[in-house]
Amino acid sequence: MWLPWVKATPSSTATGATCRSATFSSPTLKDIQALLRDDPHQPLSCPALRRVLHRARLASSALRSAFVSAAPSSDPLDRRRHGLVLYFTSLRIVRRTFEDCRAVRSILRGLRVAVDERDLSMDSRFLAELQVALGCRQPTLPRLFLAGRCLGAAEEIRLLHESGELKALIDGITSLPPSASDCEACSGVRFVLCAACSGSHKRYSEKARSFRTCGECNENGLVRCPDCFAPAL
Repeated sequence: MWLPWVKATPSSTATGATCRSATFSSPTLKDIQALLRDDPHQPLSCPALRRVLHRARLASSALRSAFVSAAPSSDPLDRRRHGLVLYFTSLRIVRRTFEDCRAVRSILRGLRVAVDERDLSMDSRFLAELQVALGCRQPTLPRLFLAGRCLGAAEEIRLLHESGELKALIDGITSLPPSASDCEACSGVRFVLCAACSGSHKRYSEKARSFRTCGECNENGLVRCPDCFAPAL
């Protein structure tokens, strides 16, 4: 007599049943449309397709970050590595700050050296640059940079000048011609009216039939003076 467990069971193939995997599901038309739209919030019904899409998105993010890091930096900090850059303000609201800025400018002009002067009261973008350079939200003025390195504020610049170290540090930087302080275009302000919008910071768009913000100037409708601003800095 055959034992019960020895008896053969009828094969599922004999009954005409199809063998399917419990974990496999084919992608639907909605999944394909979600892939074409590249919508990360669109749910996918196929688990396998979700895993593939997740890996593809991770690889795409890694490639984007690699291209961004390899691209040349547009940060204005790179431009400071070629000379002197002075961040100051011409406003007289805080008398001590104004006097410190004027003293440092006087020292640099006495040394007859080319300086990229950046007045924070004339262009708010200079404040963002200085915040990035110093890593603080409320930097004090003035600040002098040489080859991308901060030399200090007014007191540090005064001590360097009195000891003669400042003149040694800036040795080799382009000297100013005798008439550099008498710029006919800007009268020493370092800014002129934008020629594209005539200082209004608005330009009329024929396509949109409305006024748009001018992309050539700052919020005050001003651009750097082409006669006294050195691009090499």
